[in-house]
Amino acid sequence: MRGQDPLSATAAGILLGAALVCAPTREEAPVIATASDTIRLPEPLPRGVVSVEEALRRRRSQREWSSAPLTLVEVAQLLWAAQGRTSPDGGRTAPSAGALYPVELGLLAGDVEGLAPGVYRYRPDGHLLEPVLGGDRRRALADAAFGQDWLRSAPACLVVGAVYERTASKYGARAERYVQIEAGAVAQNVALQAVALGLGTVVVGAFDDAAVARVMGFAPEERPLAILPVGR
Repeated sequence: MRGQDPLSATAAGILLGAALVCAPTREEAPVIATASDTIRLPEPLPRGVVSVEEALRRRRSQREWSSAPLTLVEVAQLLWAAQGRTSPDGGRTAPSAGALYPVELGLLAGDVEGLAPGVYRYRPDGHLLEPVLGGDRRRALADAAFGQDWLRSAPACLVVGAVYERTASKYGARAERYVQIEAGAVAQNVALQAVALGLGTVVVGAFDDAAVARVMGFAPEERPLAILPVGR
């Protein structure tokens, strides 16, 4: 398919898995949620049955899925693999230059059991989801990705964004390189975790930045870097 450029970087992540994907549904009017709607996610699984080596061997870009939904446990595991906290001092699953963590992780849920369709923001501190916008917005995301309509069939998409200024405050012009390295590590973590869960994903880099930012409710200083649709 034209327009997909796989990102690569090092990382690891392994654990258990299950079922997924969705049929496209009608997009609804967006609704801004309140802080009281914050969702505490299921705790991440500490180990799985797939080794890092096996996950690396089996990882392939995937753009077609079944119609089964994702579970909230699977979504929680993927988010943790991308940006979850792994130490009391705030260390995360993906490396970050200067431990400044410029990456912001959004979730576009379309067909996830136990989770209303909408846009959410992952908060590593507390392993939480914050609702941002309501309604199934997969069609809008596909349009923002230059009409890659197959994105609408994924039950969920993780959207990796970043605030470059966090890293630039210490590293200046090198921040651009460091942030992109970090985003690649996040994407590889998700890809390997998806394999370990029996799921598939692909890294999408072809999209209109401003349009994706609108769909995801990103703040002005947040720049979208990659879309990772996930399904079985």
